Amino acid sequence: MGQNSLTLQENYWSEFKFTDQDLEFLYNYLLEIELPQTAEELSKALIANRVSQAIDTLVNQKPANGKQYLPKETYKVNDLLVFHALAGKQGTVTDIRKSNNPNLPDFDVLTVKFNEENIRLFAANLDDHELNQPPKVDVNDPNFNPEIIFEKFGEIITEEVSTNLESVEDLVRIAGRWFPRALLVDVNIGHLNLVEAVLDMANGGPLPTRALMEQIELPTDVNSKLSEFSLNLALEEDERFDEVGPAGETLWFLHRQEPDGVRQPPITLRYAGSSVETGPVDQEISAQLLSSVIDELEPDSGKIDSKEEVTINLIYPHWRAGTLPMTRAFRKLFPSAYEAPRVQFKFIDKDSKEEICGWVVRTNKYVFGLRDWYQSLQLIPGNYVTISKGDKPGEVWISAGKKKASREWVRTALIGADGGIVFAMLKQLVSGSFDERMAVVVPDTDALDKIWETGNYTKQAL
Repeated sequence: MGQNSLTLQENYWSEFKFTDQDLEFLYNYLLEIELPQTAEELSKALIANRVSQAIDTLVNQKPANGKQYLPKETYKVNDLLVFHALAGKQGTVTDIRKSNNPNLPDFDVLTVKFNEENIRLFAANLDDHELNQPPKVDVNDPNFNPEIIFEKFGEIITEEVSTNLESVEDLVRIAGRWFPRALLVDVNIGHLNLVEAVLDMANGGPLPTRALMEQIELPTDVNSKLSEFSLNLALEEDERFDEVGPAGETLWFLHRQEPDGVRQPPITLRYAGSSVETGPVDQEISAQLLSSVIDELEPDSGKIDSKEEVTINLIYPHWRAGTLPMTRAFRKLFPSAYEAPRVQFKFIDKDSKEEICGWVVRTNKYVFGLRDWYQSLQLIPGNYVTISKGDKPGEVWISAGKKKASREWVRTALIGADGGIVFAMLKQLVSGSFDERMAVVVPDTDALDKIWETGNYTKQAL
């Protein structure tokens, strides 16, 4: 970088702060392009604008205080100087002496104090020096390269943009994209009723927005992406519809046709207790338990051995509900979403290649849709189940192993006429691999359901 090259302060991007001017630019930018944009796309546009503004300011800036430092000028002690080549830093002349170099023409040597720890020498009264030329931007300076800036600081800037846009009433967001409310296409109740009918004919869905647009009469004289965004927003604000697509894909489902276990937690997964704080003595034990037990009520539970595959033991609440817990050990294996509380995807049995409709219920941290699969394989609480990342987005492999069913001595929960629960070791038909310490067979699940629903049980000594 040349000495007379303009640059920004070192922390300009690392300590990025969103301003009212940034908001005005982004709002006008959205009005101009008439296309919904993600926070990342808006951040890139904002960075490019900031770079342009910074260059213009640096090139044309005139010091509000002090004098612009140029080597050809002469100065006096106590003059306040502003240095373009030092990102606009200011320093005070504390001493002036003549040069003492026979190989150079005479010039003045300025002692400039920036602060107590930063005192430097500069030339003055010197005509032949590159800093006498108008300063320019170094095209190789990474601080002025929008792509490099976004690569290094994009996460910080995008978070700032998202946080500040959320407080702007005139902007709306759907599926991670922002747009001014004033430019939205009018979507009326008639359009929404037609969408409901279309989804009803499709067994609730899911259907992409484009497919819905083809069957309702939205205005055709406007940008198709704008129409799509407007319909998405109208559907999101209507309680009849659920956006169930993974991040980057918008899919709609009729809320009333979603499975009961998706619309509300199954009875065995409802928790009405309060969190318990562990004391310092228990922290080590808690850490060990969290690494070996997978429980959605402990979001950080479960040991992450592999990002591509996780094996767990089924416990009764999830076995009965046909669900899996959603913790950090599983999170990367299942599709997520920007905002949607429920995401539909596809389980694929790794052995039979059977496809199973699955749902990620993000708000309650569980995955629904496996009850029939558990029953078809004659699985019991305690069976091992392996979940792995699918070959395509929106697909998840699941397997319980190929071990043939055999009769084993297994702990069996028997429900008495008085509602009491008795455990006995009985021979039961068991499929797949299982943990003998966790395996339990419940012959009469309906009776246990009644106890669970009424809460008519007491803690018994182990």
